[in-house]
Amino acid sequence: MRLDRVVTSGIFSLDGQDFDVDNNVWMVGDDNEVVVIDAAHDAETILAGVADRRLKAIISTHGHNDHINAAVEVATTAGCPIFLHPDDAMLWDVVYPEHRFDTDLTHGDVITVGGAELKVLHTPGHSPGGCCLYVPSQGMVFTGDTLFNGGPGATGRSFSSYDVILDSIEAHLFSLPADTAVHTGHGDSTSIGAEAPSMPEWRSKQE
Repeated sequence: MRLDRVVTSGIFSLDGQDFDVDNNVWMVGDDNEVVVIDAAHDAETILAGVADRRLKAIISTHGHNDHINAAVEVATTAGCPIFLHPDDAMLWDVVYPEHRFDTDLTHGDVITVGGAELKVLHTPGHSPGGCCLYVPSQGMVFTGDTLFNGGPGATGRSFSSYDVILDSIEAHLFSLPADTAVHTGHGDSTSIGAEAPSMPEWRSKQE
């Protein structure tokens, strides 16, 4: 399997506030075909990363604008579908009121690309439809904004819940092998083993 990353920059907007952010755009596949995980900000940069490979799909870990705002342009150019969990449709509609995403992500789905299988894990909390993508054969998981190097994804804004995100992480991520690499939506990668010992501390912050 081939793994590539490009970092794109732009604006994350929610609840009437704007934030400058850098996003990781992950590309999983081989030398012939690829999927893009989270088409963020800059379609030209993402398409350059795809290069001459067939883009099989854009998989959106969730519907916040900074993870989908280049998705339609990339998909239209490459002629591929966009995947998103339907529980984030209301977030998608803020960015693309005239354009529906193509395919629903469902917990347990398996997406195959370049000989690798990506298993969909529904991990709500940062948003209702947040999903992670686990690649057992490669010992890695793509966590979007569910789990970062140093803690869970942000909550406290619309459609998010700290209690729910901790439950998602504990049930679906910390049950993975400790040496599983965690590739995040922003910032540096980490591992399940590096993050799991912090769960009691995170739980202690619950009200």
